[in-house]
Amino acid sequence: MRKGLWLASLLPNVLLPSILLLSGCGDDVGKVSLGLFTTKDLVIESRQDPKIPGVTCHISRVEADLSLADPSDMSIACRQTGPIHAAEIAAIDKGKDGELVFSASLSILFKSLKVRRIFDAESQTLLYLSYSTKETSGSHKHALSSVPLYGTDAWRAPVKPD
Repeated sequence: MRKGLWLASLLPNVLLPSILLLSGCGDDVGKVSLGLFTTKDLVIESRQDPKIPGVTCHISRVEADLSLADPSDMSIACRQTGPIHAAEIAAIDKGKDGELVFSASLSILFKSLKVRRIFDAESQTLLYLSYSTKETSGSHKHALSSVPLYGTDAWRAPVKPD
């Protein structure tokens, strides 16, 4: 197949679906332009933890509308926005690598934004780690937020070893 025809065949089968995935990973609650002469915006998305509906995370990131690759920088803030119950905490993965909570494609070049929930049993805190799956400028960009269980139905006083 000639080079031009091969590339043209990618548009409907690969590129178009990938571009559609760039639309975001949650409900947009804010969008701020980075200036008149740029196609980049700061997008703020709101995501509720699917296993712990009493936790809402807000993720800000750069969205480059006409670029095939969005930057990897992001920020995350998670807060208790409703009740958190002991049964919900009992049902989550408590391993050291936690559990994938959200994921969104950021480019057709296989870069994703992922958010993992990790439970810190000693401090009775939920940690939410957002990170990019592609190295940028020598680093995998990441951000961390925490939601303490203190004051919720799920909080249990940590047992100190003797």
